[in-house]
Amino acid sequence: MVDNSIIVPTYNEKNPYLSVVIPAYNEEKRIKDSLTETCAAFDSFPISYEIIVVNDGSTDRTFEEASTIAQKRNNVKVVHYTKNGGKGNAVRYGCKFVTGNFVTFLDADLELHPKQLKGFIESMKKYDMDIVVGSKRHPFSKVNYPYHRKILSWFYHLLIKMIFNLPVNDTQVGLKLFKRGVIDTVIPKMLVKRYAYDVELLVIAKRLGFKMMEAPIELNFTRKIGRIRLTDIRKIANDTAAIFYRMHILKYYDQKHEQNQIMIFPEKNEVPA
Repeated sequence: MVDNSIIVPTYNEKNPYLSVVIPAYNEEKRIKDSLTETCAAFDSFPISYEIIVVNDGSTDRTFEEASTIAQKRNNVKVVHYTKNGGKGNAVRYGCKFVTGNFVTFLDADLELHPKQLKGFIESMKKYDMDIVVGSKRHPFSKVNYPYHRKILSWFYHLLIKMIFNLPVNDTQVGLKLFKRGVIDTVIPKMLVKRYAYDVELLVIAKRLGFKMMEAPIELNFTRKIGRIRLTDIRKIANDTAAIFYRMHILKYYDQKHEQNQIMIFPEKNEVPA
């Protein structure tokens, strides 16, 4: 059942309608252009928004480059920590700073363009959903990505469907939209930091009774070399098995968790900027 004690913030000028969390690791060559294009896309939306860039322990100038945009726009914030913790960790940490009614995660490479989120917002309102998940398998999606990634995605989809029976056919697309109440309820229960965090988030949300649906996307794979290696596949499998164990054996997700027990906070020298 959904926790009815969670109150979704009401919109006002000081409380952005949409919070956008962008995890970034070693993206110095593209982060400024990505943020500029992202801001331009959301400026065209009839909504208020904020962008939270999470510098996930980058070893290049990602933080400095992103900060040049934040210095020019008061609705862009850059937060950081010095040790790379993985995309899931960055998303969870970024959610600590969200203030909007709705929350989305966006990849820094813009393979999924932010303009697509307008359709997500419309679908969420029209069908009264708590979560809208971008899906490569939606009949109206237009995708262009490597064949080996399609095979891996297909096998993983079958595994997730078999052991969790989620009401969506794709968990790995980086574009998702959540009502704030979902984030406030689910994030404190999450443990996965690096790999199968998308799956854990959706599994917990389903367990708690939140409603979710899929939306079509346009995906243009731009990286010459993907970041998924053979060792990553094994770790994704381990993380997925751990989620299954926590849900069905330990019943961990059915327990109450305080947010500060789970959220990853920065060390003393790792502060928001």
